[in-house]
Amino acid sequence: MTKPSLPDLLHAAVSAVGGTERPGQVAMAEAVAEAIDDNSHRLIQAGTGTGKSLGYLVPALAHGERVVVATATLALQRQLVERDLPRTVDALHPQLRRRPQFAMLKGRSNYLCLHRLHEGAPQDEEEGLFDQFEAATPTSKLGKDLLRLRDWADETETGDRDDLTPGVSDKAWSQISVSSRECLGATKCAYGAECFAEAARERAKLADVVVTNHALLAIDAIEGAPVLPQHEVLIVDEAHELVSRVTGVATGELTPGQVNRAVKRSAKLVDEKTADALQTASESFERVMELALPGRLEHIPEDLGYALMSLRDAARNVISAIGATRDKSVHDEDAVRKQALAAVESIHAVAERITNGSEYDVVWYERHDRFGATLRVAPLSVSGLLREKLFEDRSVVLTSATLKIGGDFNGVAASLGLSPEGVEGDDVPLWKGLDVGSPFDYPKQGILYVAKHLATPGREGTRGDMMDELAELIEAAGGRTLGLFSSMRGAKAAAEELRGRIDNPILLQGEETLGELIKAFAADPKTCLFGTLSLWQGVDVPGPSCQLVVMDRIPFPRPDDPLMSARQKSVEEHGGNGFMAVAATHAALLMAQGAGRLVRATGDRGVVAVLDPRLATARYGSFLRATLPDFWYTTDRNQVRRSLAAIDATAQADGT
Repeated sequence: MTKPSLPDLLHAAVSAVGGTERPGQVAMAEAVAEAIDDNSHRLIQAGTGTGKSLGYLVPALAHGERVVVATATLALQRQLVERDLPRTVDALHPQLRRRPQFAMLKGRSNYLCLHRLHEGAPQDEEEGLFDQFEAATPTSKLGKDLLRLRDWADETETGDRDDLTPGVSDKAWSQISVSSRECLGATKCAYGAECFAEAARERAKLADVVVTNHALLAIDAIEGAPVLPQHEVLIVDEAHELVSRVTGVATGELTPGQVNRAVKRSAKLVDEKTADALQTASESFERVMELALPGRLEHIPEDLGYALMSLRDAARNVISAIGATRDKSVHDEDAVRKQALAAVESIHAVAERITNGSEYDVVWYERHDRFGATLRVAPLSVSGLLREKLFEDRSVVLTSATLKIGGDFNGVAASLGLSPEGVEGDDVPLWKGLDVGSPFDYPKQGILYVAKHLATPGREGTRGDMMDELAELIEAAGGRTLGLFSSMRGAKAAAEELRGRIDNPILLQGEETLGELIKAFAADPKTCLFGTLSLWQGVDVPGPSCQLVVMDRIPFPRPDDPLMSARQKSVEEHGGNGFMAVAATHAALLMAQGAGRLVRATGDRGVVAVLDPRLATARYGSFLRATLPDFWYTTDRNQVRRSLAAIDATAQADGT
């Protein structure tokens, strides 16, 4: 039997999902197939509307080796597992003569733990789970959530938190879930044979395609204990998010509350002297943290250093003591012991990491009005880690609508630990970049308007001229506006001000769930939706409800962001341009994602308005604009108002 051709397979898959074949999708599929065959690596930028999921799924399924697909968002994981993969597998079956299996795999804490559910979570107050529920009364929100979880446990097939609708609070979920460190292990747990997390792992071991998230991919790479099954091909979708997700996994933190919980959980499992030493170290750490001021610690202060060394040593002794003692008087001893160990080991690891000190780590204090001070440590860069762990022994394809920053792939490649394209050398993974474009005609479908006449935004204070401009733009557009702000404070201020000035309804992030807000925004063209730029990367509202996307300012990182400023300083110390490599690249990525909200379908028309004159006047403006879709560009405020009014009139004539 002759091997089916890739174009035939792609055609069958596209027909099955009711899509349209695009030249960019074909080019992408060919590049992915080539990378898999050559065991090489690709960075592929595929604009909105390309159909990139089929562009990588079809060649991956055709190849026949096991594939891991890692995404950043739950929405894309669901789309792959519930829509794209089932239809694609059905469509390819007649030609492939086989039916590839697929499964989704998440971190253990995403699955309901039957041991926790039935035996109760070991509580600091020595109360079991449903004792706590009874005490909370069934009328309380927590009590209702727990009762619903108990009922759901009898009917769910997956135990996956995301299959529970409506969802429950983090507090309720934490009562019936465990981290991988707290898990007893399937062989020691009375419920091991029925465990949802273990069942998900078993399904993944048997699957040809495993869909997971960036965080689990990072854990698999960083912690050395394999979580994902062996695979020959790794596809990273939404790859522009990968570095920040890996950084998040590699970040450690310590708080007084966290240390106190570890003290309480371990006290009943060790002798009094060992417990007292950890208690004393905890009190010393808490005193230091009470005086902590936000900001980076380039050198560890003496008092903090002593407190961390005490914590490290006391935690190490507790870990040894917990491992050496047994106490049958403790109810559900194994679970209590495992939870206590997990809490103390986490404290030991972070205290030791900061105490040892590394030029490759950044340490800083954060302070929250409600929760007090937190001590954090994060890698200065994850590029070396990614180069070493991501690109070995498999073919890797990274794809996103935004991988070319400032016009080329090299910025993103450097953040992944890759050399510039085409550079060869020892231990340097070779890669190729491909931009397959977009099926949309951006110059005809959209306008990029920069409000050049406005004052340059300062760090603080309201911007009266910006508010006036925003109000006029919204009125010209007839509503239909997605407002993307660089801070939540800015979004709230704009919503409060404009609700008193214009007739259009304004929805604000945080006043309702994200899903409900997007639904309401899409349903009423007169409505506006305001939120922060960083949290609106997944908004997909094609059609006349979103014809104006406004960004209040260029979203550079805050100057006092410890990690970003440390990374910028490091680039400068090595002779590079820290501002362009870190701050401008960060802003470009967010702006590209934000601008991508405007045109989601071939019939969409509209304006992206940036209310920050620096995009037109500053030297770095051209770098930022090169990352955005190729819209028609103007700084003419009258022209843009006429265009918005015309787009609004057309939409109204069409009945929307």
